[in-house]
Amino acid sequence: MNYIQEYNGLITSGVIVTSEKVRIQYAKLVVDLNQHPTWEFDEDKALAPIDFIETFCRHSKGAMAGQIMVLDLWQKAFISALFGFVSKKSGYRRYKETLLLIGRKNGKSTLLAAIMLYMLIADGEGGSQVVSSATKKDQSLITFNECLNMRKQSKTLTKHTRKRKLDLFFPSNFSTMSALASDSNTLDGLNLHLCVIDELHAIRNRELYEVLKQSMSARKQPIMCMITTAGTVRECIYDDMYNYASKVCSGEIIDDRFLPILYELDKRNEWTDPKCWIKANPALGTIKELEDIEEKVERALVNPNDLTGLLCKDFNIRSTPTTSWLKFDEILNEETFSMEDLRDCYAIGGADLSATTDLTCATLLIKKKDSEKKYIVQMYFTPKEGLKEKSVEDKIPYDKWVEQGLLTACEGNQVRYQDITSWFMKMFQMYGIRPLWIMYDRAFAGYWVEEMSDNGFEMESCAQGALTFSQPMRNMESDLRSNLVNYNNNPILIWCLSNTCIKSDDNENTRPIKGKNRRLRVDGTFSLLNAYVGLLRHENDYHNLI
Repeated sequence: MNYIQEYNGLITSGVIVTSEKVRIQYAKLVVDLNQHPTWEFDEDKALAPIDFIETFCRHSKGAMAGQIMVLDLWQKAFISALFGFVSKKSGYRRYKETLLLIGRKNGKSTLLAAIMLYMLIADGEGGSQVVSSATKKDQSLITFNECLNMRKQSKTLTKHTRKRKLDLFFPSNFSTMSALASDSNTLDGLNLHLCVIDELHAIRNRELYEVLKQSMSARKQPIMCMITTAGTVRECIYDDMYNYASKVCSGEIIDDRFLPILYELDKRNEWTDPKCWIKANPALGTIKELEDIEEKVERALVNPNDLTGLLCKDFNIRSTPTTSWLKFDEILNEETFSMEDLRDCYAIGGADLSATTDLTCATLLIKKKDSEKKYIVQMYFTPKEGLKEKSVEDKIPYDKWVEQGLLTACEGNQVRYQDITSWFMKMFQMYGIRPLWIMYDRAFAGYWVEEMSDNGFEMESCAQGALTFSQPMRNMESDLRSNLVNYNNNPILIWCLSNTCIKSDDNENTRPIKGKNRRLRVDGTFSLLNAYVGLLRHENDYHNLI
């Protein structure tokens, strides 16, 4: 029995408690051990990095400092899966990319450093180029310095490697290890064998990920190894990678070259149940102290300000900043629908036009008879000119959203309001979706209202202040928390809702506001709230017609 089978057996029997996604993934791996048409399991290749680590790598911090690393079973199972599956045809490794989601203080940096040293020295790759990467140089140095500390504690590693000014050099096969950041001058011309990203949630620049991944294309069996906790910043690459990993795990996406291992709580309320803590912390009791997490939970129970950090970093529950209107788990609803499901429905429209150079959003809110659910169809608009540059500078995947059909790139350097009119017309002509009223903010409307009226749409102005928004915000918040808002898992709306903060006046009337970061957009929130204003104004008439 190998480590994958052993670990899966203990999960299946209930001896080891873990997340649902980890349980599913290891069950799939056990099936693949003997039944996959393309890949086979090579025990020697699976054990090689484990043997290397437990022979040459030593801890450098805490009570274990100086002692040889003895890997936990979950670590051995992970390494076995990453290195042991190979192509039946070529013998090269199956997995080129992995995402390991795990709570803080579970030995992430130590494990990464050990893997980096193995890939530098013992993986059999000539001229291996190994890097630790991050947005900032000091972050990328954390794992790299851990490698240097391990090297110092081993006479063998010290003898056969050489520390140079900017890297660690293994002369026997001309391999190098270094730390890179997005502001480095050495990103071009890379030929990476292993790229490690520690704390993926901190990487806001998707271009860094793309450059590093592309730099591995010339290698036969490279690995992109991402290990992270969850985060509170929603415009970064983390959400995309987490969602992709989840879909690979569930089988919704077939990607034989991507290994997702996601340690997390299955439900938010499990944070108060000690039996569930290990779901996000597989090293609890061995590397991570139980007492540490007990103290944090006790503090969060009496001080809610500590809860966001605890959920995010120790339990991998995605969240928004503490100033945000809604928590991420309140926003998230992965339910989807087909446009055919909404054919010939009446709707209430909303539009947040903003300035002509900003992001603009049009919304259709649809209810069906005898149901409390709201179905949300949105289209976003932005100027085509400068779109690629803005995607890079703002670190927001506008270009990807255009490719997905979620965002319309308007010709020129301004949002063309006639494109918004065309979208509403398209929804009516293609699907028979008829907005009975369209709510808009008169501040930027201009000629657009007249153009829409000429096309037969009923337009109503909506002052975007606390008196107007307070009750619709309460209604929308309640619906989101109850999963009654099906927005077709639109990532732009998720992003906008995550960015939305709240402000109250002396009479406890509330309105949404932007956060301090002006690159974070809330237009989708305002557009949807406009539609909620229309629903509140015309609730009886609308319900009589649907």
